Amino acid sequence: MTAPELATLAVGDSAPNFTLPGTDGRTYASDSFDDARALAIVFLANHCPYVSAWEERLVHTAREYEKRSVRFAAISSNDVERLPKDSFEAMGRRATEQDYPFPYLYDEDGSVARAFGATRTPEVFLFDAEKILRYHGAIDSDWEESEGREEYLREALEALLNQQKVRVPETKPIGCVIKSKSEGQ
Repeated sequence: MTAPELATLAVGDSAPNFTLPGTDGRTYASDSFDDARALAIVFLANHCPYVSAWEERLVHTAREYEKRSVRFAAISSNDVERLPKDSFEAMGRRATEQDYPFPYLYDEDGSVARAFGATRTPEVFLFDAEKILRYHGAIDSDWEESEGREEYLREALEALLNQQKVRVPETKPIGCVIKSKSEGQ
């Protein structure tokens, strides 16, 4: 049986509803972020070297923009039987070790990743205050931190906060493939 085809959200689509447990012991729903001027949902995975490469920049960006009422949430959607490093317990350790300034949420069955159409880690979905998708893709243009990289997420955040159109609304996410549980399992 083949896996169902994923339909990635298109720029202009509304954010899917979700309710997920966080590593901080709280449960978060899509309406938990209603106070945000912008909301960045970022799919992460503990095992992924691309996430490790971008992690410090992501944490720094989240800290910088929280002062401007931007909220971030990270979601892990991998099947932990196939990728034990992505277990809920390991997620909690990672969030503590890296001092995540955002909730790290567990999508055990992969249904939230499928609703978003997320296929990679890291993969960003940036929504405006009305939870309309305004940017989708990579954090920036270079996971290796070369000079001259384009700051896709930061540029999109600045545009949203200044009530302007996002110049580059979509980029190709680069990273590890999400390996979530198949539907019906």
